[in-house]
Amino acid sequence: MSSVDDNTLQDPEFIAALRLALSSGIGPAKVQALQSYFGSLSAAMAATSSQLQAVSGIGPKVAKTIVSASQFDVQSELEHCRDFGIQILTRSSDSFPELLCEIADPPTLLFVKGEILPCDELAVAIVGTRHATHYGKKQAERFGYELAKAGFTIVSGLARGIDAAAHRGAIKAKGRTIAFLGGGVSKIYPPEHVDLAEEVTGSGAIVSEAAPLVSPIAGAFPQRNRLITGMSLGVVIIEAATRSGALISARMAMEQNREVFALPGQIDNPVARGVNSLIRDGATLVQSVDDVIEQLGPLQKPLQISQAQTVIQPAELKLNDQEQQVLQHIDLAPMSLDALVARSKLPVHRVLSTLSILEMKRLIVRTNGTTVQRIA
Repeated sequence: MSSVDDNTLQDPEFIAALRLALSSGIGPAKVQALQSYFGSLSAAMAATSSQLQAVSGIGPKVAKTIVSASQFDVQSELEHCRDFGIQILTRSSDSFPELLCEIADPPTLLFVKGEILPCDELAVAIVGTRHATHYGKKQAERFGYELAKAGFTIVSGLARGIDAAAHRGAIKAKGRTIAFLGGGVSKIYPPEHVDLAEEVTGSGAIVSEAAPLVSPIAGAFPQRNRLITGMSLGVVIIEAATRSGALISARMAMEQNREVFALPGQIDNPVARGVNSLIRDGATLVQSVDDVIEQLGPLQKPLQISQAQTVIQPAELKLNDQEQQVLQHIDLAPMSLDALVARSKLPVHRVLSTLSILEMKRLIVRTNGTTVQRIA
């Protein structure tokens, strides 16, 4: 199973990217530096150790790793992917997440076990400490459950504590969830989450930019965090100490222009100090899922999530059936009320009362007394 075609498999750039993905310790910044300096990754892979060390951030040890990467058995890696149902996505792949293409340091390749769908563009990340309290895990599961029920994909990192609870909440809701890993998708960490990883795969996907059999190293997790936030419209932080990796995620989310939400914690709880500091510094305080949905801005482009429903703003997911029925028949350009009544096949009084609700929710605007249009 692979999303890359035969031409891609013969592409020197793809092979070079795959060799680098097999190399532990070669992160996105180094890959970008190599590509910028040599003009292509294939040229970088053909360089000598001394030539590689001319690149900013590449020392003797890293240069040796890159030179050694040319000896990796790429064919066996491709066979492993086929045998274990692992897709390899390039940036030109149809299912490569568009939001990840826009971050400052996008991944060159993604290894995916499971499936990434177009509806996953409606995603919210939930992250927090591995040393979560009972309260923190309960809230993470609640937010994961309710956001998944509302139609959002829950993105997290499969870690102990908050991450695991968020994934479990989405699975319990029979919703979608995606886990980004610090190591390869065939090297699940922590090991006690092997069963959870299988459940996540069945409800979405486990994803990594490291090749499947690469073991996780400490430095890979902060790099992984930029993918969690980058694929999401916003990130909810639940319990984080002052030096928590979740605070790194919050900073990355801000740099990526994503919404940052924080669930307040007890002031005498060490794992709440980081979250409470985020709120003090401007993160949005949330107490319910509605607080999250109301703050999420419009999508970059309309998202067709079913034959009958196109979403422009996440808040539209909260509408009841009648509100949806009216909204889905309103154009982005001004249209007459008579045309709307004819399309919706609802009585005039119902259409008018529903328009008042949609207008209060800032989903539509009446351009004059007889026309209406949807807000993009």
